[in-house]
Amino acid sequence: MRAVIGLGNPGPRYAATRHNLGFWVLERLLRRGAWIGQAYPWGVVYRGPQGSLVRPLTYVNRSGEAVQEALQVLKLRPEDLLVVFDDADLGLGELRLRMRGGPGTHNGMRSILAALGTEDVPRLRVGIGRPPQGDWAGWVLSPPSPEEIRPLEEAVDKAADLAWTFLQQGMSRALDRYATLVAPGEDEDRTRII
Repeated sequence: MRAVIGLGNPGPRYAATRHNLGFWVLERLLRRGAWIGQAYPWGVVYRGPQGSLVRPLTYVNRSGEAVQEALQVLKLRPEDLLVVFDDADLGLGELRLRMRGGPGTHNGMRSILAALGTEDVPRLRVGIGRPPQGDWAGWVLSPPSPEEIRPLEEAVDKAADLAWTFLQQGMSRALDRYATLVAPGEDEDRTRII
């Protein structure tokens, strides 16, 4: 079995913010199957025949606590997870799927890697672009502008497709599916596979 963990901050105050794109992906996945949810102090686990979905209730910067607990509850290894999160180091709507690596500038991923003690954690990053004035916290904790909504929604839809493939068929098939999401003639830099 595998699990998709979407990162975001709990509560209605943050629901529409850039930092909650991982939750946006989970919402799309929840529409695709029959899931049974179970709440824990650290998050909610949705189980279904396809695998599991995890919505941490910790704030993004403390995601490692929830992910560590989820691994124990679900009896999974770090490589059985796909962590989905926003990334200001990628351009708006860009996706990057990787099997392993460092945290980049994302504090949530830094928390996860520290808690698990390994960089062998598959992840799917959804680009939100850099803040225009360098206010990183204000940028990720604010809603996207009306002009950003459509590219972000399209990216989240693609991310949900990839996460669904990961759940059902594993990382290798998700990488194959990822390659098909770049339409012929589309700018190859928008969606990168590494």
